[in-house]
Amino acid sequence: MYHLSDLTREERQELMRRSEIDITSYASSALEIIEKVKREGDSALAELTERFDGIKVDKDELKVPEKEIEEAPRKVDGEVLNAIETAAANIQKFHREQLPSQMWMREIVEGVLAGEKVSPISEVCLYVPHGKGSFPSVMLMLGVPAVLAGVPRIIVTTPPGEGGRIDPVTLAAAHTAGVKEIYKVGGAQAVAAAAFGTETIPRCRKLIGPGNVYVNAAKRLLYGVMDVGLPAGPSEAIILADENADPYLTSLDLLIEAEHGPDSASLLVTHSPGVAEEVLLNVDKLLPTLPQQKRSFVENVLNHYGGIVVTRDLQDSINFVNEYAPEHLELFVEDPFTLLPRIENAGEILLGANTPITLCNFVLGPNAILPTGSFAKSFSGVSVHDFLKRSSFAHVTSEGLSSLGRAAVVLARAEGFSAHAMAVEQRLNRGGNDFAG
Repeated sequence: MYHLSDLTREERQELMRRSEIDITSYASSALEIIEKVKREGDSALAELTERFDGIKVDKDELKVPEKEIEEAPRKVDGEVLNAIETAAANIQKFHREQLPSQMWMREIVEGVLAGEKVSPISEVCLYVPHGKGSFPSVMLMLGVPAVLAGVPRIIVTTPPGEGGRIDPVTLAAAHTAGVKEIYKVGGAQAVAAAAFGTETIPRCRKLIGPGNVYVNAAKRLLYGVMDVGLPAGPSEAIILADENADPYLTSLDLLIEAEHGPDSASLLVTHSPGVAEEVLLNVDKLLPTLPQQKRSFVENVLNHYGGIVVTRDLQDSINFVNEYAPEHLELFVEDPFTLLPRIENAGEILLGANTPITLCNFVLGPNAILPTGSFAKSFSGVSVHDFLKRSSFAHVTSEGLSSLGRAAVVLARAEGFSAHAMAVEQRLNRGGNDFAG
């Protein structure tokens, strides 16, 4: 437990720190992996998968057969499959509302038309992690909007599991989303494969999806080689609670993101010492009910990148949240809708006691792949817009040229661009007639 007003500047900065901020220490290892994949292609992928994942996958077996994806739903428990289909339907309904018009055009001034056309990115790689468990929800959160956006070629890279296979639940989620091309590779080597292409894996224009520190180090190194999407690293959450919050439910929600892994972050921020004390006691009682591995994760998180922050008042709590810019934010307060306009920086904002992060992570509809590491200050969560690009266009008639031409010439001369100016002056001298050749 931390009392915010008692912290020194250095202690406050330490509280704001997250595991992915320390990513620079992994850069040299990631660079070696990238260079190896660039040189050796599929052979490097097979070797690195065995080295880092302990899984042997022959280079000729990197691609999951499409038949295996098609058959996966029949291998999944019916209740699990129903949950996948429910989640997919809600995710699709939410993201369909984000689809922009394919084209728009406006008259800027008389004789001048300008607009935009929207088109999908041609090849996109979806990165679906696996290290600490199976993540069919991530497959849905990436696959559904990519398919809705109309991306012509969607591939998935995901680390193989036992026996060098992808688990049927993840494959069933891919099938439900409409994804048909999956490769058994993860880590920094998967990012490199998508960036440069190998004998088997196609080069992609964009890679998007959450990953560990090695994945994120590789993304940063390959920025400029391809679009690496939003910074989506280890999970993080803040529960902002007032004196009306239910301490038991608050305690449960504090554990949600903490059980993702030891590099996650989870904080309770409250100005109520009573709520803070009760949550602290409840967490101690709840920990023994978790499986040993998850308990270990939670203990590590709450001792390193999490805990309970006691503030002076509600505004102090809000200020802390906006400075921290969490991936997930729960407003566990009496009137969350009143508080909503005062939240400036958060990947998602969940309102009220009945909206735990669990719902949004899986079935609610909004995307759960969100900016981490304080990047919610400038990035948004995954949406259909991540799979689309815009091209502006314009058409100017002779009347429009007469109207705007002189201003363009003046600005071109002011910036020292003679050719720019002459190109318009000559058209004006010809009377601005439409002509070709």
